[in-house]
Amino acid sequence: MENNETPSTEVATSVSQDAKNLALLLWLGSIFFGFIPGLVLYLVKKDDAYVLDQSKEALNWSITALIGYVAGMILTVILIGVLVMAAVGICHLVFCIMGIIAATSGKPFRVPFALRLIK
Repeated sequence: MENNETPSTEVATSVSQDAKNLALLLWLGSIFFGFIPGLVLYLVKKDDAYVLDQSKEALNWSITALIGYVAGMILTVILIGVLVMAAVGICHLVFCIMGIIAATSGKPFRVPFALRLIK
C-alpha cells in the first residue's frame, strides 16, 4: 500500500555551525560596535543565506537604534531625551541578546520595531 500523506509543511533548513557562529558574533558585535559588524558581514558574506539574512536584520536594527539615539540627543533640550536614550539602549541590549539566542539555534530572528531599510 502507498502512503498518501502529504509532506510536512514545515521547512527544515539546515544551518551550518559556521553560519550560526558568525550570526552569534554579528549580534554580539552589534551590542558593542553598532552597525559596523552588520555592514561588514552584509558586504562580505553574500554566499551564505542565513548570515546574509541576519546581517540585514542586525544592520536594520542598528540603523533604527542610531535614529533613536539621535532623536534622544535632540530631545535632551527638553529633558525627555535622557529617557528616550535609556529606552533605546535597553531595547538595543534586549534585542541583540534575543538575536544571540536565536542564532545559537540557527533560527531566523526579526526585531519587532526595526525599520526595514535594507531589504
